[in-house]
Order: sequence, then C-alpha cells, then structure tokens
Amino acid sequence: MSPDIIILAAIAVFVISRLYAVLGQKTGAEPRAHRVREAAARTPEREEDTAADAQDKPRLRPAFTGPAAAGMEAIALEDQNFLPEDFTRGARKAYELIVGAYADGDRDALKTLVDQDVFDAYSDAIAERERTGAEPMRLVRLRQARIVEASVDATHMARILVSFESDLSDGETMRQAKEIWTFKRPLRIDNPNWLLDEVTTAS
Repeated sequence: MSPDIIILAAIAVFVISRLYAVLGQKTGAEPRAHRVREAAARTPEREEDTAADAQDKPRLRPAFTGPAAAGMEAIALEDQNFLPEDFTRGARKAYELIVGAYADGDRDALKTLVDQDVFDAYSDAIAERERTGAEPMRLVRLRQARIVEASVDATHMARILVSFESDLSDGETMRQAKEIWTFKRPLRIDNPNWLLDEVTTAS
C-alpha cells in the first residue's frame, strides 16, 4: 500500500470521527435545548392564561343560611353588593338612631329614617308625650339584632325583618323591648338606603 493511500485513509478516519463526535453531541443536546426554549416560550402564555381564567371566574360567596335564606338570595340576585352581615350592622345603627331620635322628639331625623306611616305614628306619639310631660324611654343596651325573614315582591321592593332585643329606661324604670322591625328598599333604584316600614311587638 502506498504512503499516499495510508495518509488519505488516516485523514478520512479522522474526519469521520470528528463528524460523529459533533453530530453525536448535537443529537443528545438538541432536544433538551429545544425543550428548554419551548418551555421558556410557553411559560408566560400559561401564566397569562391562568390569570385570564382567574379573572373570568366569578367570585364565590358563602351560601345564605337560616330561615331568611331564600329571601336573601332573591335580594342578592338583584343587588350583588348585598351581604347579610353588612345589612345587620346597618340595621343596628338604624335602630340606635331611630330610638334616639324618637326619645329626643327629633322629627327631622326620623323623617330620613322611616317611611311616612311610621313617621306619622311616631310624630303622634311624640306629640302625646310632649302634652303629658312623660319621660321618654332611651336605649341603654342593644342586646340582639338578627334577620328573621326576607323577601322581594313583584314590584322589586325588598323587605327584611329584623328581630331586636334591647334594654330601655326612662331614668327610673328599666324594661326589655322585643320587637320585629321591617326595613324596605326598592331594588331598581340607585339609592342604597333602607327605610323602617313597620314595627311589631315580638312574643
């Protein structure tokens, strides 16, 4: 065999071995690098999709419970901001304001908190108290306020009945009051205020 053939064969073996080494490295690394590039490209999309899905899903609220659950559900269908705990806090405040305004004989304050029928009844009672000089009963402590009934009628008027238990005093005697107050609000108008619609004595 001539020296030229031996040299060419050696060069061919060297070239083939180098090509194999290079191709072998690419074959093993390329899929991994490709997967990394794919993952890097997909990750932001998945994060954006997850954020979009979270925005599309409606916020869940706890289901209403108790005897007034169906009525409160009907109210919440028309007023998505309605929450029983917020309403109860507002009802407690309204009770304190109304009892205080009635004791003070403040008809102007009462007029903003009660409907016309209740206002007329309270105004007449204030006039009678002023005529006789009787001491008004004032709120000492509000023991309890809880929703006992709720409804929405065909005119979209919402009504919620709240049971109140409180201690009242005229300065000499103390008595416990148990009453059911009915608050109402038309749901198809923007005014969020509830008015006292009726007061009955609870057993």
